[in-house]
Formats: sequence, structure tokens, C-alpha cells
Amino acid sequence: METIPFLLFAGLLLCTFFLVSFTSQKFRLPSVLLYIILGVAVSSFFHDIKAIHTVAEIGIVLLFFILGLEFPLARMVSISKKIWPAGMLDVGFNMGGAMLIAMVFGMSFISAFIIGSVAYATSSSISAKMLEEKKRLANSEAEFILALLIFEDLVAPLLVSFIAGINAGESLSPAFMGILVAKILLLVIGAIVMGHYGFSRLNQFVSKYIQHDFMPLLGVGVALAYAGLAISLGLSEILGAFLAGVMLSETGRSPELEHLTLPVRDLTLPFFFFWFGTTIYLGEGVSYVPMMVAMAAWAIVGKILTAFAGSRMFGLSPKASVRAGFSMVQRGEFSAIIASMAPAQLRVFSGIYIIITAFVGVYLFGRAPAIARWYDKRRKEKQAAMPAPEDGPKT
Repeated sequence: METIPFLLFAGLLLCTFFLVSFTSQKFRLPSVLLYIILGVAVSSFFHDIKAIHTVAEIGIVLLFFILGLEFPLARMVSISKKIWPAGMLDVGFNMGGAMLIAMVFGMSFISAFIIGSVAYATSSSISAKMLEEKKRLANSEAEFILALLIFEDLVAPLLVSFIAGINAGESLSPAFMGILVAKILLLVIGAIVMGHYGFSRLNQFVSKYIQHDFMPLLGVGVALAYAGLAISLGLSEILGAFLAGVMLSETGRSPELEHLTLPVRDLTLPFFFFWFGTTIYLGEGVSYVPMMVAMAAWAIVGKILTAFAGSRMFGLSPKASVRAGFSMVQRGEFSAIIASMAPAQLRVFSGIYIIITAFVGVYLFGRAPAIARWYDKRRKEKQAAMPAPEDGPKT
């Protein structure tokens, strides 16, 4: 590939991404999956091209930066208070359950932790897009689904930072855990202080100059700088990028800043999923097939049970809880981010797992309303068939 001019290479790749994205829209498939599949298909030709990885890293940083813009400090506290019981149940069932399955099949704790992290988070991008396309944003379960996705979005950067520390060669010990927690707290506290005492006072400045062509430089610059600071501390860049978004959200101009950053993210993010696909070598064979079957089954069962129980805890009706349960199976971008940090064999395993669960999840999302109606009908029939309570003794 070195003989091809970079501009020609980049232009052809962007045109290919356009065709992939257009196809995904026509057939109502997640574009994330098609980018990964494209990368897998051409992995033997595009292996280890540093330019792709560099652009991919920028794309994933901007994804989490824009995500952080949605979470001013007050909103994060409010959402956490309401969703934390269901969120912790989600962590225990889906991450913990997947880890247990992996260890039953002989995986080490670290490998099981990576697999559990891959299996944990529902795809926010696929879920939000499906809620919109299926016109279910006004449904009662939509608030719960979005809140649980937000909880997962907050947990995912912490998982990535933990894995990044392990990949840096640190041994798993109390000292390592203490230092890791201290670094994360330092980064978080720094973001809170700068957001509350610094960027919150830039509201008028941002409002005055938001339409000027230099404002995207501020958003992207802060995102890349704080992501780079996280890397220098041995943490994940996505945690730094997310916190950069939280900082700038304190300006009160998140929608405008997001609008300025979206074009750059949309140009660079497909490179990440494509790059991840190029790291999956199916020619080496698929390992851990029995574990794959068990993990895929648990991916479906675990999410359905978690979302159903969490919805009931959230205060939803049984019918709405069933719709929520069958709407959260799909894995996607966060699983791919974590899988990209795994060893080669686990990366192949994770890539196939993501593709399977995403397609199954999209199918179940479409069937969720019908399944909920069937369940509600059967529940009511069962209640009607129950004998009425006998009257008390007559006086």
C-alpha cells in the first residue's frame, strides 16, 4: 500500500465508506457492522497501516467527546441516582456472567475480564437509531433504555482504562489497583474543577463566537489534549475524551459544540471500525467455538433478563418491560473498542461475537413490540383464568 499516494488511498477509502453507509441505510442494517465486515474482508491487504490507526484513534476520541457533551455534571448525578440499581444489575449479570462462562472454559482472570467487558455494553448507536427508526422514542420504555445506555457509557471508559493499564505491563496487585484508581480520580477531579470553575464561565464567550470558524478548533483541541493527557497517565484516551466533553458541557452550549464537531467525527469514526475489522484474521481459524455458543446464548438471555428486571425496578409495566428486554441485545461500538485491546485470538472471537449479537439484537428489537403484546395477552389470560377469591362467611 506504500506505493499508493496517501490522498488517493484516503479518497478511495472514504468513497467506499460512503457506499457502505448508503447500503446500510437502504437495507436498515447497522453501518458499524458493515464497516467491520469490510475490514475483515480486506484484512490481508490493509494490515498494520499506521495512517488508518491514527485516523481511527481520532474518530473514537471524538465519539466519546461528543458523548461527554451530553452529560453536564448535574445531569450525570441525576441519572445515576435513578438508574444505578438496574445499572449494577446489568454489570453483575452481563459482565459478571460472561466472565464466569469464560473462566469455566479455562480462561485466565484477565482474559475473562476482557471477554466480560466486550460482552457487557449494549450498542448506544444501534439502539438510539433503532428507537428513532421504529418510532418508539415516545414509548414508556425509551427513557429506561436511554438511561441504562448512559450508565453503560459511564462504565465503559473505566473498563477500558483498567485494560489499558494491564496491557501496559502492570501486574494485577493491590498497589496497581490503588495507583489506577488514583490516576482516574486525578483525571476526573481535574475535569470537574476545570469544568465548574473554568469552562462554566465561558458561556458568553462561546455564545458570542460559536458561529466563527475557529470554534471547532477549541472543541477538537480540548478533546485531543485531554485524551492525550489520559494516555500519558497510562489510562485510556476515551476516558480523557469523555471527560473533555463533560468539561465543555459546562459552557451550556453543548448542542452547538456537538454540531461543530459532528462532521469531523463522521469522517474519522468509520476508520475505527474498519481498522478493527482489519485486525481480525479469519484465515487463522475460529477458536473457542463452544465458548462462543455459550457466550452468544448468554448475550441474549442475560440482556433480556437484566433489562426486564431493571425496567420493573424503574417502574415500568410488565408489557413495557418485555419491550425493553428484547431491545437491548445488540452489541456494537463499545464492544469493538474493548475488543481492539485484546490479544489476537480473543480479537477474532470478539469480532465474531459482536457481529452475531448485533444482527440478533437488531432482529429482536424489531420483534419486541409483537413479543410484548403476546406476553401481555398470555399474562392477562392467566390472570382471568385464576379462580376469584371466595367471599367471606355471611353474617
